[in-house]
Amino acid sequence: MTEEFEINDAHVAFDFKGFLFRLLHHWPLFLICFVVAFSIAYYINVRKLPLYKMENLVSIKDDQNPFFTSNTSLTFNWGGTTDKVNTSIITLQSRSHNEKVVERLQYYLDYLRDGKYQQVDAYKQTPFFVEVDTTKFQMLNKQMKIVFKDSVNFTMRVAFEEAGNLTFQNYTTKEKVTKFVDAGEFVQDFKMGQPISLPFFAGTFIPNTDVITNPGTSFYIAFRNYDDVVKKYLGIRVNAESKGSSVLKMWLTGQNKAQLVDYLNTSVQVLSEDMLERKNLFATKTIKFIDSSLAQKTAELSTVEDELNKFKNKNAIFDLASEGTEIKAKLNGLDLRKEEAIREMNYYTTLQEYLLNRSDYRDVPAPSVAGIAEESIVAGVGKIITLAEERNKLQYSFKEDAPIFNDLDRKIDAVKNVLLENIRSSKSLKSQELSSINKNIGRHESEIKKLPKEQQDLLNIERRYNLSQGVYNLFLAKRSEAGLVKAANVSDVMVIDQAKDTGGGQIGPNTQLNYMMAGLLGLLFPILFVFVKVFFDTKLNNIKDLEGVTKIPLLGIIGKSHIDDNLAVLRKPKSAIAESFRALRSSLQFIYKQQGLKGAKTVLVTSSISGEGKTFCSINLASVFALSAKKTVLVGLDLRKPRIFGDFHVKNAMGVVNYLIDEADIDTIIQKTEIDCLDIIPSGAIPPNPSELLISEKLDELIEELKGKYDYIILDSPPLGLVSDALELIKHVDATIYIARFNYTDKNMFGFINEKYRRGEIKNISIVLNDYIEKTGRGYGYGYGYGFGKYTSYGSNGYHEEVKPPTLLDKMKKIILKK
Repeated sequence: MTEEFEINDAHVAFDFKGFLFRLLHHWPLFLICFVVAFSIAYYINVRKLPLYKMENLVSIKDDQNPFFTSNTSLTFNWGGTTDKVNTSIITLQSRSHNEKVVERLQYYLDYLRDGKYQQVDAYKQTPFFVEVDTTKFQMLNKQMKIVFKDSVNFTMRVAFEEAGNLTFQNYTTKEKVTKFVDAGEFVQDFKMGQPISLPFFAGTFIPNTDVITNPGTSFYIAFRNYDDVVKKYLGIRVNAESKGSSVLKMWLTGQNKAQLVDYLNTSVQVLSEDMLERKNLFATKTIKFIDSSLAQKTAELSTVEDELNKFKNKNAIFDLASEGTEIKAKLNGLDLRKEEAIREMNYYTTLQEYLLNRSDYRDVPAPSVAGIAEESIVAGVGKIITLAEERNKLQYSFKEDAPIFNDLDRKIDAVKNVLLENIRSSKSLKSQELSSINKNIGRHESEIKKLPKEQQDLLNIERRYNLSQGVYNLFLAKRSEAGLVKAANVSDVMVIDQAKDTGGGQIGPNTQLNYMMAGLLGLLFPILFVFVKVFFDTKLNNIKDLEGVTKIPLLGIIGKSHIDDNLAVLRKPKSAIAESFRALRSSLQFIYKQQGLKGAKTVLVTSSISGEGKTFCSINLASVFALSAKKTVLVGLDLRKPRIFGDFHVKNAMGVVNYLIDEADIDTIIQKTEIDCLDIIPSGAIPPNPSELLISEKLDELIEELKGKYDYIILDSPPLGLVSDALELIKHVDATIYIARFNYTDKNMFGFINEKYRRGEIKNISIVLNDYIEKTGRGYGYGYGYGFGKYTSYGSNGYHEEVKPPTLLDKMKKIILKK
């Protein structure tokens, strides 16, 4: 027996079948949870605004200027298309780029209207646009209500619920200030096209011809924090269509398709303009420089020309002699070469100082300004400017200590070092060229000294004039060249598909997902509830629970009784309850037979605690024995809480206590009942020492006398788990029935009786499960056993008289009648 208990204690298994039945039993909870969950999901879905996704396609191409040659040096394409694609992706997602887009579209101003359940975005759906005066401070995060009286006149209304500080922002400087505003309501009428200047708003309402004005309709406008709006659009998605592809797909999600379309297209437009401006950078700088130089050279040329004319008129010399003309032609060529060499030397010196002393290389002077076409210099300057521009753009998207900056700085330093080396080499060559030119000029100037004084002076003046005119013509040609290059440049951004509202595009809300979540939650919560309830429930809820906590055999199962009193067998002899007690009687007779008992037989009925149906089972077990024409006596030995007398309508004045204290004999305490073969002995008055009375020799005498008078003696004892009285009575009986109540008895209560059973202190004990309800919904069952823990269950299947449970109305009537 000890081994059996050890095996049972080590075996712990979850009853999945029982758990499933418990779930089915709680079907109303599932129904309520489903209704609540789906109601919440519906409430959320109908109030969720639609979510749209708009997209466009652009290509970052490599458009070479058809007028670009190695001589112009005004445009660059270092890095190829791949670098341009990567730069474009980073640029489109950078803060500086999105600031330009937000500012151009004035997306810091929200247009709203009343929807079915809440306010909705009304961008391009209002009969007006607002031209914001960005030089003035605008009130943030406070709605201004606009109600049109007709197509021209409208009322602006602003409610200031309470006095306090409000934030204002200037969208030109991005400066924010705080101003105190008194509580109250502002209401004033305005007209379309009328400039409005208020302490909290400055701008002009202009008509939107695409929307018809409906008088009385309310619209709302509200200014938002500029930086917050920009952050919202930093989430724009930009991806290459495939690895290494120059085609980019851009998309945005939001609640207003027109707003998304305008933002995507404007973002591409701003990128195209910026890339074209960057492409024209050298040409723009060259034109700017040449324009200033041309003005200087024009004045210089005019001065020399006036000097030449005056000299000719004064000395009546209008042309040089043939010898002077030849020297002049040679010197003019040398002067122009010297001027060009000096200009290039000056550029190299300036570029060298710039690279050594500056950290921002975006304003490196263009080689074309000095007419330099050396490929190494042109390529080096182009590389360093491109890298500097890329670094500047990344500053808006990354922190200064980001690894990408270290990589760019290394590239810039590498290009700078190569460029400085090329500059030193070029300067050395130009110095040699300049030295050679000076020697040739000196040789020809010595020849001039042989000419007459007037010829010498005329030649010197014409040399200066020709030099100025040559430089002037050079700058003029460069100016024309730069203008031609700039005019012919096109952006490297080509729009393949503009963002456009073609219908559809809705990606949310995912109402099906919400309903699926509602279904899952509606299923999960009841399951969790039942699981927790089962996990923490220590009550006996099924037969397996009983088998799991004790090895004491199950003798029988008594179903739930719906009869008002304890006389279930007597009141409904054909009921399932009555049949279950007959099965219990048969099982007891089998036990007696195994023991080989002859003559009178005794049985003790006990339980763990009160309320488990011990008295109910005692009365009905005694009733079935008596109905079988066996002389039966029911003895009330629960001296602390006597109960059996009430159902038989007998008095408790004389009973077991009177016999035990020698106040009455056995015939005096025996009382007849309405059943012919059934007598009862009530417990009598409650004594002060019940335990001492039950262990007295008088109880032995009582049992022996009863055996001489009756066939079956049923002892209704106190609960075994509360007092020790029942233990003292066990030695007097042939069988002990331990009552456990379904969904009432705590499984932990079996520890005491298990220990007694394991030690052998209690023998011939069996368990009866009382008040059992079949959880499958098929009614209750009953059973009988043979002392080995096996049983057979029956239900209300037509063989027995059905006892219907009392309705709510019946229960109410019963309460009223008691009153």
